[in-house]
Amino acid sequence: MQLSITRSRIAVAAVFFQAGICFASWASRIPDISLKLGLSEGDLGQLLLAMPVGALTALPLAGWLVHRWGSRTVVLLAAILYAVFLPLLGWVEHFWTLAAALALFGFAGNLVNVSVNTQAINVQAHYGKPIMGSFHGLWSLAGFLGGALGTLLIGWQQSPLSHFLLVAVLGLLLVLGAHPFTVRHDEGSESGGMSLRRPEPYLLRIGLIAFCGMLCEGCMFDWSGMYFQRVVRPDATLVTSGYVACMSTMALGRFLADYFTHRFGAARMLQVSSALIASGLLTAVVFPYLVPAILGFLLVGFGIASVTPLAYSAAGQAQTVSPGVALALVSTIGYLGFLSGPPLIGLLGEIFNLRISFALVAVVGAAVGVLAAGIAIKPKPVPTPA
Repeated sequence: MQLSITRSRIAVAAVFFQAGICFASWASRIPDISLKLGLSEGDLGQLLLAMPVGALTALPLAGWLVHRWGSRTVVLLAAILYAVFLPLLGWVEHFWTLAAALALFGFAGNLVNVSVNTQAINVQAHYGKPIMGSFHGLWSLAGFLGGALGTLLIGWQQSPLSHFLLVAVLGLLLVLGAHPFTVRHDEGSESGGMSLRRPEPYLLRIGLIAFCGMLCEGCMFDWSGMYFQRVVRPDATLVTSGYVACMSTMALGRFLADYFTHRFGAARMLQVSSALIASGLLTAVVFPYLVPAILGFLLVGFGIASVTPLAYSAAGQAQTVSPGVALALVSTIGYLGFLSGPPLIGLLGEIFNLRISFALVAVVGAAVGVLAAGIAIKPKPVPTPA
């Protein structure tokens, strides 16, 4: 039994890694693609709206499919689509065709998001302690490695298409190898399915926490390189240094999050995370120079590390609906923050400037601490092994 669940943990972690490196590959080439298409901040902001549209389209399906078919089947199909859609982003050469490709990418991304986090909750239930942070740590580690790979391939003058094709093939191999060991039965699948009733206030509050945290995370993915390129203005070889700094501490923070959550509690962790996000962003805004901006982005990475794993773990504790449906609601609210934040940054950057945009993101980061105040997040009872 223990060997089986260990294999399942590794398999689910592999899917998190695949999803992270696919998204990071796109994010690392945004400045490159933006220059290629001659996009302004406003143009890029409008273009990035396509991803939340795709994610929103997946909302009616994600929870229903997981509840009906099981997360194991959905995560396989969704991860394959996510890898297949990635090369489209490097192949298309016009604004509207890229927008369509981004919508498909966002659609598949939300299906992966819901199904793989349902798998993670299944595995966590057998361990009896917080391990969600380690899964999201693998996603962040993939983000760090994806950014580093992007920097390497840019230095070798490889096109986004060849970059994305390489990552897609590796991602497909990883998912197909992991699938036989994923969890076959979803815990709590006998609970309520998707319905039109009003969600419980607890889930809405957790969803708002996820929205704020993931909005900050999405902005760091999509705009940290642009912020350094257009505000900090370091040497061209250091444009990705802010992105890499944030991704590195986010990955490290997620591997440490489970320990600190177990010791200090989820609410306290969310409040500390909120303070780190706000202070890190404000440091980069007030002192837009290489060293303080990198230090600020390091703090932001530590801050955003815990928010999403804690929100998803909390969603799995819902009593009135199945974990898949609860995660569909919370993760979609959060994912919309992740994908709608970057377009908002672009639009505000067009009207004002990127420094003001990042200052407003700091306010959103501070809202996480306000929403977490007084919230009770307790571990869900762990089923006794048969």
